[in-house]
Amino acid sequence: MSKERMRRRDAYFGLHFDLHPKADDTELGAETTEENLNALLDRVRPDFVQYDCKGHAGYTGYPTAVGWSSPGIVNDALAIWRKVTREHGVSLLIHYSGVQDYVAVEHHPEWAAVHADGTPDGQATSNFGPYVDELLIPQLREVIAMHDLDGVWVDGDCWGTLPDWSDAALAKWREETGEADAPTDPDDPRWVRWMDFHRRQFESYLRHWVDALHETSPDIDITSNWMYSTYAPKSVEANLDYLSGDYSPSVSCDRARIEARYLASTGMPWDLMAWGFNRVGSGPWSHKNPLQLQQEAAVVLMQGGGFQVYNQPTRSGHIAQSVIDTCGLVADFCRERQDVCFHSTTVPQVAVLLPSVDMTERSARVWHTGGTRAELEGTLHAMLELGYSVDLLAEHQLTGRLGDFPLIVLPDCSRLADGFADELVQYVRAGGSLLLAGPRVAGLFADHLGVTFADEGVAGAGAVAGSVGWDGSWQAGKPTGSDDVTPAHVLSSFGAGMCNGLWR
Repeated sequence: MSKERMRRRDAYFGLHFDLHPKADDTELGAETTEENLNALLDRVRPDFVQYDCKGHAGYTGYPTAVGWSSPGIVNDALAIWRKVTREHGVSLLIHYSGVQDYVAVEHHPEWAAVHADGTPDGQATSNFGPYVDELLIPQLREVIAMHDLDGVWVDGDCWGTLPDWSDAALAKWREETGEADAPTDPDDPRWVRWMDFHRRQFESYLRHWVDALHETSPDIDITSNWMYSTYAPKSVEANLDYLSGDYSPSVSCDRARIEARYLASTGMPWDLMAWGFNRVGSGPWSHKNPLQLQQEAAVVLMQGGGFQVYNQPTRSGHIAQSVIDTCGLVADFCRERQDVCFHSTTVPQVAVLLPSVDMTERSARVWHTGGTRAELEGTLHAMLELGYSVDLLAEHQLTGRLGDFPLIVLPDCSRLADGFADELVQYVRAGGSLLLAGPRVAGLFADHLGVTFADEGVAGAGAVAGSVGWDGSWQAGKPTGSDDVTPAHVLSSFGAGMCNGLWR
């Protein structure tokens, strides 16, 4: 007799398994057994399991009538997982690769995103093309109905989207802008508009397929991996049921610290996924020990979110006993803290700004941090090392509630959302404290800061009183006082990662 299953958006702890089925697989599902899965679920007692359906290669691990099944399917592993999870009252979702689909673009190059030189990409589909209607939506509808699924965790979606010079994309660009051609170089002054054009299109694509699935399966819980996170720091518009992301397998706690704090500020149900394995450089993969995963879990749970652990079964679908044992210990750790942590909220103390406009415009990717987080992470970690409780919010989240925080910290950046600098000035005039961490962001407030800057910044290392060093550029300045806002304290040298001024 089946038990009642939890909605994914309400879940606290879960497991994720993906295999990314391939053309050369020979034993998919051969060792997926009820005995093995019962042993896992009896020990770990997860709220949900996410199992593989279709990876970036584009082959499915179940027999599909839509698209391409891996030729290596021996047993339909999803069917066995559904039977056992139903008996345990555990929700079953699938891992499914969206925009990234190698075999689809191999068979249908007209579905592919196109590079500026006119060549189709070998991995990413186009958000402007028919892939979403001819494969993604019908295939997801098929597998949801076939296996009575509870949800869909779509990978390779926002972060897999590329700038696209396909005929369909260029036609829409001309229709929207009236321009005969599109930029092909980041140095083109139209490049920011070109990238924003793709960001809007991805969101339109996302809303389209999410709404289509909800229309046929109203109770299905859907997310798009990393959408509306630090990768896409904007207000939530698509009808996703929860937010999620799998942070780096290495430097994991540091990545989880930043991602958890941002997701906690979205107002959405959310969780983060830890990789259960890691490697050094290009060396072999090895499993993390339970203590390491418990440390990662603590960073996430303390912000009020859910937690899941990602492992891979063997290609034949067997879950190793060592994985069961480790996941059981991590689950025990999480459950002991559930009543205190889950859905908890912070008491506002320090807000660190995620400068969404600056980071988005500097990123070379459509929706990805693209190497733009160094200043943000350095500022966040500095505040945490000082023992503060820190919330991380973008401009659209912080607007209207600046007064909730005794201190607001801005990492070094060159742009803020329109009107936000003026709101910060008013916050300071009303008695708030603002810390500017870097020469570029200090320059945004030069008219108010009461500082005369040297003409140019200096590259290289510097030190204060022979005891503090930093790398990167720094900006010399001299406090002058101001009739507007007078700094309580201003350093005479402004380093990228040093404080530039504390207003209050």
